[in-house]
Parts: sequence; structure tokens; C-alpha cells
Amino acid sequence: MSKITHIEIDDRNLPPPTPEIEQERKVAMFDLLEDNHFALPVREDRSVANGPYRLALSIRERRLVFDITQEDETPAGEFHLSLGPFRQVVKDYFQICESYFDAVKTLPPSQIETIDMARRGIHNEGARVLRERLEGKAEVDSDTARRLFTLICVLHFGG
Repeated sequence: MSKITHIEIDDRNLPPPTPEIEQERKVAMFDLLEDNHFALPVREDRSVANGPYRLALSIRERRLVFDITQEDETPAGEFHLSLGPFRQVVKDYFQICESYFDAVKTLPPSQIETIDMARRGIHNEGARVLRERLEGKAEVDSDTARRLFTLICVLHFGG
């Protein structure tokens, strides 16, 4: 089974999230666990642990860490990604989210929809960057990449 069945976010050293960010996190985690595709690619030099997988996301030494285990917590893999390629898209995503959260309180639906479309576009860009960075390390579909990008944003929020 090529999927994630459990996810942990190591946010011990991060400031507490805003209620909006906490809601984004909860929705992303729920949606991710409901439907995702996550597989470790076959490598010539070693066998690949079969899923389903447990995933722990954290930031260590300014790098995004994917710590993957099988359901019985047998190690399946760990890889570290530079945060550099994510910085601008995460910054853009938080700015547009802030505009969206403010708009929901005061603007008419047509203007909210316009901001939401821009937010989705930036979110898609973040998912694209993540898929590129995961190439050769893990295989994910578009929806899984989008949800993982949201969780990366949550980690970035305090990082």
C-alpha cells in the first residue's frame, strides 16, 4: 500500500500557530490521511520498505526532514530537503492567506473568490516545487503534494 496512514508534525520549537493556521493544519492532515499516494521509489542499490507508512515532518538544522517508518515503526527512510526553494512560495502563500482571511470578514463573495483563486494558484506552485524536490526520494500525487505543502507551511510559520 503506497500511502501514509499516520503523520506527525514536530512543532515543539515553534511559536503557537494562529487559529487560522491551526485550522489549515487540521484540514490538511485530515484530508491527507483520508486520501493520499506516497511511495518510496525502487533503488538499484537496496530494497525498498513497503507501505503503508508513518511520516514525521520536522525542521532540523534549517532543513525539512521527512522521517518515514513502516506501520510497525521499522525505519523505512529519511531524507532532508533544503528549505531555500520553498522560502518565496511559502512567503507568498502566507501573504495571500492573510489577505484571504481578512477578506472573508469584510469583502463580498466575488472579491473573496478572486483572492481564493490566487491562493490556490500559489498553493499549486508550492506543490509543484515539493514534487520536484521529492523526485527520486518519494513519489506523491498532486493532491498529496498540495496537502504536504500546507504542512510544510505550518512548519515554516515558526521556522
